Amino acid sequence: MVAPSPIPSLVPHGRTARRLEWRFLPVPVRRLVEQRCGSPVVEAVSQGGGFTPAFASVLTCADGSRHFVKAASVQAQRAFAGSYRAEARTLAALPGTVPAPALRWVHEDDEWVVLGLEHVEARPPGRPWDAADLDRCVDALTQTAGALTPAPAGLVARSGPATLADDLADAPGYWHLPRVAAVAFPLLAERREQAARLAAGFGAATAGSTVVHTEVRDDNLLLADDGRTLVCDWAWPAIGAAWVDTVLLMIGPRGDGLDVDEVLARGPLTRDVRPADVDALLALVTGMFLHSATLPVPTTSPHVREAQRWQAEVCWTWLCERRGWR
Repeated sequence: MVAPSPIPSLVPHGRTARRLEWRFLPVPVRRLVEQRCGSPVVEAVSQGGGFTPAFASVLTCADGSRHFVKAASVQAQRAFAGSYRAEARTLAALPGTVPAPALRWVHEDDEWVVLGLEHVEARPPGRPWDAADLDRCVDALTQTAGALTPAPAGLVARSGPATLADDLADAPGYWHLPRVAAVAFPLLAERREQAARLAAGFGAATAGSTVVHTEVRDDNLLLADDGRTLVCDWAWPAIGAAWVDTVLLMIGPRGDGLDVDEVLARGPLTRDVRPADVDALLALVTGMFLHSATLPVPTTSPHVREAQRWQAEVCWTWLCERRGWR
């Protein structure tokens, strides 16, 4: 198959987050972090990837140690504090065979949620994506799926992930929203009802017994200098088919011009998946991205709607090609 043409994007990869910085954390929080790290902080480098305003920095301490710390205010950043709580629960319960950063410590009270994680010398996958980085990430997801199939009892008991079908039960309905129907993508008006019918079948298409990450993209992956490839930010796991994360990973590389169908055709998790099941997932997430992209732009994340619209366009053109819609 001929590789698709890249879809232009103005999203500044690696510089999308407007995060709370170290010097603006309340003094008691900074003291807490230094106590848990075991040494005063002498340098803090805020991480620019992602789309959340919560604190996420690599801290260097006076004793030379380095730490990755995340923090969110329960009052001012309630949603993000909740996601950090969920991430901490999941990381604490993941089997050691899952390639994820280690959780070192957690602090929770009525005002702040703070996580201390393993610092890893690493980089995110390059943008535009290249084949070597993509292969490393596919291998990591294959290892992850193997470690999380079936869903480990301890993880289910501790973090309680629902099935993907339950988590996203309302999402097929986004295709019927007027503002989604009004998006001016080629063929959207002609094929919207067919896409909606495909999305409605996603529950059966993605059913399985694997704990899946559900938000695998370049800003949630690290290519470590020691050869590991780490899957980060485990805030929204769900139970579904082992291949789901690998397909979701392909959105960015597809938009950057890689032939991701060839990657799926040879991948151990995806080569035997029914094409119609992949299409059902693509139809579902296209509707989700279209819906999100039409919402107001939050002042704390100025690039998120643009990124969602770009992902919607990538998924829609990919789905149209796979379905032969011309």
